[in-house]
Amino acid sequence: MNDHLSYLAARAGVGKMSRREFIGRAGALGIGAAMANTMFAQAVQAAGPMKGGTIRAGIQGASTTDSLDPATTTNTAMTMVSRLWGEPLVVLAPHGGLDPKVAESYEASADAKTWTFTIRSGITFSNGKTVTAEDVLATLERHSGEETKSGALGLLRDIKSMRAEGDQFIIELEQANADLPYLMADYHLIIQPNGGKDDPSAAIGTGPYVLKEVDMGVRFVAEKNPDYWDADLGHAAEIEVIVINDSTARVAALQSGQVDMIDRVPPRTAGLVDRAPNISVRSAAGSGHYVFIMHCNTAPFDNNDLRLALKYGINRKELVDKILFGYGTIGNDTPINASYPLYSELEQREYDPDKAKFHFEKSGFDGSVLLRTSDNSFPGAPDAAALFQQSLASAGINLEIKREPNDGYWSEVWNKQPFCTSYWSGRPIQDQMYSTAYLSTADWNDTRFSNETFDQLLVAARGELDEAKRTQMYADLGTIVRDEGGLICPMFNDFIGATSDRVAGWVEDHKGFDLMDLYAPMKMWVAA
Repeated sequence: MNDHLSYLAARAGVGKMSRREFIGRAGALGIGAAMANTMFAQAVQAAGPMKGGTIRAGIQGASTTDSLDPATTTNTAMTMVSRLWGEPLVVLAPHGGLDPKVAESYEASADAKTWTFTIRSGITFSNGKTVTAEDVLATLERHSGEETKSGALGLLRDIKSMRAEGDQFIIELEQANADLPYLMADYHLIIQPNGGKDDPSAAIGTGPYVLKEVDMGVRFVAEKNPDYWDADLGHAAEIEVIVINDSTARVAALQSGQVDMIDRVPPRTAGLVDRAPNISVRSAAGSGHYVFIMHCNTAPFDNNDLRLALKYGINRKELVDKILFGYGTIGNDTPINASYPLYSELEQREYDPDKAKFHFEKSGFDGSVLLRTSDNSFPGAPDAAALFQQSLASAGINLEIKREPNDGYWSEVWNKQPFCTSYWSGRPIQDQMYSTAYLSTADWNDTRFSNETFDQLLVAARGELDEAKRTQMYADLGTIVRDEGGLICPMFNDFIGATSDRVAGWVEDHKGFDLMDLYAPMKMWVAA
């Protein structure tokens, strides 16, 4: 790099030169636009965070029926919004483990039945009230109470008692649980004043931003919380979350500069999007999975032979190739893959029309099967349903497809209709995934799976401190779900997001959900 170009890069890195000006001057020195863009991005990243400006994120999933109550959050957009204004006790660290948030530390008793969280000193809610251990206690009481609708309820059922003592919040468990702190990172468990009992939708928390405008299902505007305790989070002065449920419109918004980042880039077009100027596609393998879910307690899906017929009748490789376009891996009718600790590979279920036909005839059901779907369930879901329809036809099974509206899909179809397409982002640990969606008492048991052996084994696995034994127990749990459950999991998707070079600070291989566990607007900064 010549001296003049070094000078340009240095000025870009400290915010003294816009991208347009940098590229123009680099061009005069004979540097191509692509190379100049790369150099500009590297200079900005190396210089570190810039403060101020507005970051706009185009996110899918939300609808007009959503609520700001974190207990009822069901989609990506509302999870990102809740991360703006609130925090749980702990969060996933970028590259594994946990980072403390409202709790500054935690420790367990020797038998992993008692956990003590020390609340961070001096932090306040956005309304100015000091955070106390009593607020934490009230939050967990609200999410675990008899009348709760919290998506975290299944994670909290093993709690024997809770109490606040000074600056400490103490949980006593019925059974040992070596992974309890990971459960406290659940995105529903945002700490609120008096636990949110007074007004759960007030959006008052300890997060880096304060909500200023709310147009439910359309747009959210948040301004930096001047009293936020962590200087390393929240660089932009303002963040807008714009709901764009249509994939084509979401990509177009990024390309036109209306937004600075988007989630769920359609795998079909990811390669093309990545070649667009000033845009980077961000792909990472993870625990997210595209699924077809059956209610095990509703006819005809209450017959396991019927469920097995549908499981054998889906061509998983075809879906990975034609829906994910290689951005993912084949699933095996369990929610667990190699991204999880203590994973064991099970025998792969293959597409077998003859077995599908055998189990279908054995079930005694001779009608058509109705599947509901929407693009809002996962990218390409209607196309995946059509491919499923074709593969089942080879087994003599008639699949009827009903396409539902995007708006309201998560409130009117998912977890209500007996057979539909759906999506799970996964969880950090196996116990959390199984406890959230497969324990018979889980509020989000969207397959209505109820198996006493499974429930008992899951509880036993939580307290098993021998890693080899625990690994085998999780393998046994996966086998039960695969062979008896209502989940058809043909594929695990890579997270595919995208950012423009107007923002910097991307962290590769970030654990958790898409877009750096949905913290990208808060961890990145305006570069130009």
